[in-house]
Amino acid sequence: MNLANAGQRQSISLGHHKALEWIKSGPKRLLIDGKWVNSQSGKTFTTYNPATEEALTTVSEADAPDVDAAVAAARRAFLAPSWAAMTPDQRTVALLKIAEAIEENGEELAALETLDNGMPLWYSTNTVKKCAEVVRYYAGWPTKILGTTNPSDPSSFIYMVREPVGVCGLINAWNTPLMMACMKVANALACGNTAVVKPAELTPLSTLRFAELVLETGLPPGVVNVLPGPGAAAGAALAAHPDVDKVAFTGSTAVGKQILAASTGNLKKITLELGGKSPSIIFQDADLDNAVAAAVRSFCGNSGQICSAATRLFVHESIHDEVARRISDLASTYKVGSPFAADTKLGPLISREQLNRVMSYVDAGTTEGAELLLGGSRVGDIGHFIQPTVFASVANSMKIAQEEIFGPVLSIIPFNDDQDAVTKANDTPYGLAAAVWTRDLTRAHAVSRAVKAGRVWVNTYGEAHPVMASGGYKQSGLGREFGAESLEAYTQTKAVLVRL
Repeated sequence: MNLANAGQRQSISLGHHKALEWIKSGPKRLLIDGKWVNSQSGKTFTTYNPATEEALTTVSEADAPDVDAAVAAARRAFLAPSWAAMTPDQRTVALLKIAEAIEENGEELAALETLDNGMPLWYSTNTVKKCAEVVRYYAGWPTKILGTTNPSDPSSFIYMVREPVGVCGLINAWNTPLMMACMKVANALACGNTAVVKPAELTPLSTLRFAELVLETGLPPGVVNVLPGPGAAAGAALAAHPDVDKVAFTGSTAVGKQILAASTGNLKKITLELGGKSPSIIFQDADLDNAVAAAVRSFCGNSGQICSAATRLFVHESIHDEVARRISDLASTYKVGSPFAADTKLGPLISREQLNRVMSYVDAGTTEGAELLLGGSRVGDIGHFIQPTVFASVANSMKIAQEEIFGPVLSIIPFNDDQDAVTKANDTPYGLAAAVWTRDLTRAHAVSRAVKAGRVWVNTYGEAHPVMASGGYKQSGLGREFGAESLEAYTQTKAVLVRL
């Protein structure tokens, strides 16, 4: 089956056409100080369509000298009156213009995300809408970043102000590149900082197009800079740079630890949104229709390439077999195919390397004795497609239950009582998200409190809003994205005592 040809037979929308025209318009370059420039080394890399394995375009490859130039530009912009003296109201207007630009070009951005990342078009379309929502959310914050006054004796006045940290290095993963760029840039700018963005080398295109739209809104040069390139070069140089005041990273736990180590040079502020192996716990009194549907949506969403995906499903032993059968039946109806087809549920994995990695975990699951109920095979001979894969009767100690796979692979694990469920759910180095499925309100609150995770849902999974903080316990990260908590990472406090 040639999924690439099947996709080519789809009608091309206006947004898809615009995306293709933008890709064909020429090699993509770095954004430094408001100008599009080639890397100083002259190196380029190629980005590929994971559904067809065809080259899309070439992109300038940033390295340490380009990081130096971009950081210097961001520092100049941070100090320049055109940005430093911009009032909170004016920053709000600037961010609202960016949100409007995202909405006006939403179809093109969604098509770019699908071409470069492989996520189904309906998924990328929804993501772009959420991107505009996130930027608009942060547009409301500049006028609400408040200080405090403090009790003191009559001869003094003590107050605290909250100020921007300075130059922010924003290093993103490849699985939802546009959302990561939007949420980090909007957060940084709302607080009065400037930004150097390093998109993942596998998926730089939507971030580059987003940067073009940002420039068109009239933002001062150097406030936002973009450096596509490999993490080992551009990302590492940005993380260790002595004139970067804060780094926000989304990606693997292993790389997150490297970035944390690199921050010690100048003790820069760090936020890390890292890996996950999130538990979803279905008790015997749960609404099984909703629980099963949510379980399949979660582990199949973006072909399993979501850090908070519920890939460990804990099911009470009395309903384990029924739930496993129902999940397998429903997941078997999820179409794998061209991401531009309206009925596709799973597009390709990002790369051949990721496909091989996921398949190695499928092999590990069968070797360790888990029961393979569904899937486990590649789909087609072109593109990085894999079937939804369900393992039942999984032991929590198995490799597929302990390590992040980042593919559409679900481990169903039985438990015998509430404490057993909590113990097994917490038996992981991760703590990003979790869910509890029960009609018992007392149990819902007790288990939610006991599970070690940055986000917990009750009788739902994955619902989100920018007001809802996101981040991890344990090795799933440091700090929080979204919500009021996220402002703390992009600001610093100054206490002032005035002797009267």
